[in-house]
Amino acid sequence: MHRGHIDYLSKAADLADILVIGLNTDSSVSKLKGNGRPIIDEYSRALLLASFVFVSAVVFFDEETPYNLIKMIQPDILVKGADYSIDQIVGHDIVIGKGGQVVTLEFLPGFSTSAIERKIKEN
Repeated sequence: MHRGHIDYLSKAADLADILVIGLNTDSSVSKLKGNGRPIIDEYSRALLLASFVFVSAVVFFDEETPYNLIKMIQPDILVKGADYSIDQIVGHDIVIGKGGQVVTLEFLPGFSTSAIERKIKEN
């Protein structure tokens, strides 16, 4: 967890009354990011996220995408990083189809898990 995560999540929380975070399981992260990831196990990541006052719930998903979770929860607002266009965001069809909104948020420059990993490896 780093400053970029907190900035992004707090901005997402400002958009709604309830913030539900879909969190990849360890297995899902490994499939997407490769061996050595995640750095922190799913239960520790969930506990960190749930400790923020603006987080209402943390829900694990084991698939490569949270599509089934989004389908089940039926959120009014779906938030993703601005490195995606709305048509690339998994679940946009569900949310927009029910009259909801898909919002993209800019990341805080200079803060990413990949950058932190690189810095650690370089030192």
